[in-house]
Amino acid sequence: MRYKIIIDSCGELLDEWKNDERFESVPLTLMVGAEQIIDDETFDQEDFLKKVAACPECPKSACPSPERYMRAYDCEAEHIYAVTLSSELSGSYNSALLGRDLIMEDHPDKKIHVFNSCSASIGESLIGMKIQECEEAGMSFEEVVSTVEHYIEGQHTFFVLENLDTLRKNGRLSKVKALVASALKIKPVMGSTDEGTICQLDQARGMNRAMIKIVEQVIAKTSDSADKVLAISHCNCPERAQVLKEAFEERMKLAKIVVLDTAGVSSMYANDGGVIVAI
Repeated sequence: MRYKIIIDSCGELLDEWKNDERFESVPLTLMVGAEQIIDDETFDQEDFLKKVAACPECPKSACPSPERYMRAYDCEAEHIYAVTLSSELSGSYNSALLGRDLIMEDHPDKKIHVFNSCSASIGESLIGMKIQECEEAGMSFEEVVSTVEHYIEGQHTFFVLENLDTLRKNGRLSKVKALVASALKIKPVMGSTDEGTICQLDQARGMNRAMIKIVEQVIAKTSDSADKVLAISHCNCPERAQVLKEAFEERMKLAKIVVLDTAGVSSMYANDGGVIVAI
């Protein structure tokens, strides 16, 4: 096996990756009240959203341990790559680095690189696709690392939320602001910064207008779009994702558009009805 790509479970796996030994999802743990839920192939989005809605506490996540990453690295692949949730949002990146350092104490010749996505969700998936593209093109390990790090520098992630409960519960949006926003149907349009943090880019009254603003933000920040892959992930709203896909197809030339359901961590943050776009 020439290469292996490891993505923490905040990133969604393409269907063709799920039974491919060259790809592995390393799960985070989700906590809703006193219950712990492993974000792996057993994750039930519908049941999870019901539990989050019923729980007064904010759901939380815990990153994979260094030992879990070590198990993922312990393989026969010549080139090993890990892609993690932004280091500004989770300890997953540092855990992946520590796991790499520990396994390389006994296997100093292993070629392992950990990418800080500076993103989340579908942004991580796109990075995995870029790594695969580079490997399939026959690039050396060093060329893949350089090319993908440059790709990450130019990547942007955007999202809009239907439900503001998680932001309210975790204190990022006051109860008063959340009530006002809900009453006026105001939807914040959020995005990633270059450092991998989250910022508000705009807002709109109503989800349809907010999605229009996402399309406008993507167009404004994307050059040479004809060569790029755009990805959309959605939390329990496939029709909304399809509307977004069609809007991008009408207004942009793109190499490809990928649409996926959110996995566990992304479902926790996007909440019911949320959509995420990365390019």
